[in-house]
Amino acid sequence: MHQPDSFNDLPAHVWPRGAARQEDGVVTVAGVPLPEVAEEFGTPVMVVDEDDFRSRCRDMARAFGGPGNVHYASKAFLTRQIARWVDEEGLALDVASENELRIALAANFPAERITVHGNNKSGSFLRLCVEAGVGHVVIDSHQELAELNAVAGEYGATQEVFVRVKPGVDAHTHEFIATSHEDQKFGLSLASGSAFKAAVDAIEAPHLSLTGLHCHVGSQVFDAEGFKLAAERVLKLYRRIWEECSIALEYLDLGGGYGIAYMTEEEPLDVSAVAGDLLREVRAVADELGIAAPTVVVEPGRAIAGPSTVTVYTAGTIKDVHTSYTTTRRYISVDGGMSDNIRPALYESAYDGRVVNRFTDGAPVDTRLVGSHCESGDILINDAAWPDDVTSGDLIALAATGAYCYSMASNYNSFGRPAVVSVRAGRVTPMVRRETVEDILAREY
Repeated sequence: MHQPDSFNDLPAHVWPRGAARQEDGVVTVAGVPLPEVAEEFGTPVMVVDEDDFRSRCRDMARAFGGPGNVHYASKAFLTRQIARWVDEEGLALDVASENELRIALAANFPAERITVHGNNKSGSFLRLCVEAGVGHVVIDSHQELAELNAVAGEYGATQEVFVRVKPGVDAHTHEFIATSHEDQKFGLSLASGSAFKAAVDAIEAPHLSLTGLHCHVGSQVFDAEGFKLAAERVLKLYRRIWEECSIALEYLDLGGGYGIAYMTEEEPLDVSAVAGDLLREVRAVADELGIAAPTVVVEPGRAIAGPSTVTVYTAGTIKDVHTSYTTTRRYISVDGGMSDNIRPALYESAYDGRVVNRFTDGAPVDTRLVGSHCESGDILINDAAWPDDVTSGDLIALAATGAYCYSMASNYNSFGRPAVVSVRAGRVTPMVRRETVEDILAREY
């Protein structure tokens, strides 16, 4: 059970850069009081610190040699407004579904700066890629390679592609978010020669142009070791392609997976140090192999969007549950839960939560923060020491909810997905309105 030094503190490495607690105990983000946001938009509500998001885009761009080398992973959190921010900061964008691509295009994001992912791209998805003129399609299978070549041929186009490689690197992360070992759905095997065959086929395909290779080692990674090992293995394939095909590939896309601090005791990502370490390793290995070092491309999503956002809930029912003859756990229920944040149930993810409408000064008690869904696993914070003066009607915010919360939201128990607003310089801008039961019923016949 984790007990913060003071429940009224806002850990700077976990909360948005614009978050502060005022003299009256109210928490503001970018100068906007969270209780005012809750009153106007209801709860749950997701509040995005625009300057925080933009500043992390710039941090990544500086670390990796320019904004063009950073492809924001839109699967983490995507709206038209977010796509516009990414565009204005000069970053590229990667998408992993046809609808993500359509949202990006609806935001007028330049198609030539979009990279397209997916292990099961449909014919309509591939056609949209070619028709829109996306920068790169990441080939995930031999079947897809043939299909994309045929589609590009129909349009009389040449589509630039990467081949996704499985380098067999364990990034020491949760099994469901580790993406580089052999026994999983993404990519083509380096060890078996499948990746080399795909590279050769792409080079020989009349309507494809192979310009790089892609790999991804996992998520919530805080150092360069896994990326370095993956780069070392994949660069050997670059040398083989050069030796046997006389093709020098321009790019090495090492994917995303950069971690963030969710809890006080966790260390934040040192973007500059990790990037410097990784880029030096790529150059050194390329020199050893006698090949030109490719331009390294990365795909951060969580590391940009995650810390920028808080989700504000209203506390409802509070009950004390006797867990034994001598111990009691307090259950605090809020008006959201696994429909707006599935990660604790899916990955046992931990979050930092605080009361944001006032100061608290009660004695710490064993507390579990739970949602309102008809599911015993609907737990947002599993085991914490919270003040015993938290009461119904208090506003409770969870920090670092910008990645994989809204994007994985559902209508479980027919809950509507939350409103999303951005804040900047004391002003609130609606981004996504709250989903209503009328929206849900509108899809029914």
